[in-house]
Amino acid sequence: VQLQASGGGSVQAGASLSLSCVASGRTWNPAFEAWFRQAPGKEREFVAGIRSGMKYIADSVKGRFTISRDRAKNMVNLQMNGLKPEDTAVYYCAQGPFVVGKYSDPSNVDYWGQGTQVTVSS
Repeated sequence: VQLQASGGGSVQAGASLSLSCVASGRTWNPAFEAWFRQAPGKEREFVAGIRSGMKYIADSVKGRFTISRDRAKNMVNLQMNGLKPEDTAVYYCAQGPFVVGKYSDPSNVDYWGQGTQVTVSS
């Protein structure tokens, strides 16, 4: 499985950005498709995930970020609104099996995208 992420960039606080991730190759069916992020000096953390229409959003971004899937394009999108400086990180798309209680654990991920930088200035 190959995951290709796109989007990201540098914006001012309060702005919006959209990230996309296209999967190719053999994938889990249904796969748990997610976004994680990693800020400098911090551990990689779960941001949002989706599987069979069910969406999982981290508390830190709830109400600001949404995740969606375009089945025709085999693409997962992360819409980020109301960005804050603390959202600055490298964002990674990810895919793996859905495991109750472990889906937010990076060790549960089988495949990672290459990462895309999101920088939010105040």
